[in-house]
This record gives sequence, structure tokens and C-alpha cells, in this order.
Amino acid sequence: MTKVLIVDDSPTMRKIIKTTLNPLKVITREAGNGLEAIEQLALDSVDVMLLDLNMPDMHGFEVIRYVRQHDDYRDLPIVVISTRADKTSRETALQSGANEYLTKPFTPEKLTEVVRRLLQERSQQN
Repeated sequence: MTKVLIVDDSPTMRKIIKTTLNPLKVITREAGNGLEAIEQLALDSVDVMLLDLNMPDMHGFEVIRYVRQHDDYRDLPIVVISTRADKTSRETALQSGANEYLTKPFTPEKLTEVVRRLLQERSQQN
């Protein structure tokens, strides 16, 4: 079964994202900050990570860099979902290794489209 890790310090946003992904019939895991995200990755593999940037303890950029430095996670698709709509944040996230960058508020259709595409690409690689 396909697993998606939702990383956001807002429980409300995690719930919105989880509900949005319901049509994809995926198992969701949740983390409230970057450190929890890394713990979740150590406990169980996931197929896609949806990641906020502005979080306590460990910023989203740090999470991306950590993930990309470890062979086990190097190919993990990462979708940043952030309130930061500026060009610099977007470029930094993508240069750090994020696959996609969405801004809040996002449309459910856009999020499901991006996740579906990344999952298809991942399954073709394996």
C-alpha cells in the first residue's frame, strides 16, 4: 500500500491534506515538525513526503537537505507545501532537492495531481 508522510506543524493543515488525499487511497503518516518527520522515516518507509517549510525544531529546508544526504531517502519524492510564495523560497527548496513546490492555499485537484504523478514516476523507477 502506498504511504504518504504529511509534515506540518498545524494539525488542521495535516487534516486538510489527509482529507484531500482520500481519493488516492493512500496510507498517511503524520509529523508535527522536522524532527518527527525524520523519526517517521526511520520507523517506516514512505513513498512521498509532503512538507511544510516553517516549523519549530527543524525547518523544512533542513529536512530536505537531511533526506537528500541519506542513500535510503535520496529518491524520495518531496512536495513542499508552504505559505511562502516568494521566488527565493521556491528556488531554495527546489535546489535543495524538493521535487515540487505548492503554495497555500492549494487546490485539492492540484495536490492530488502532483502526488499521483510523483507516485507514478516512482513506480516506473522501481
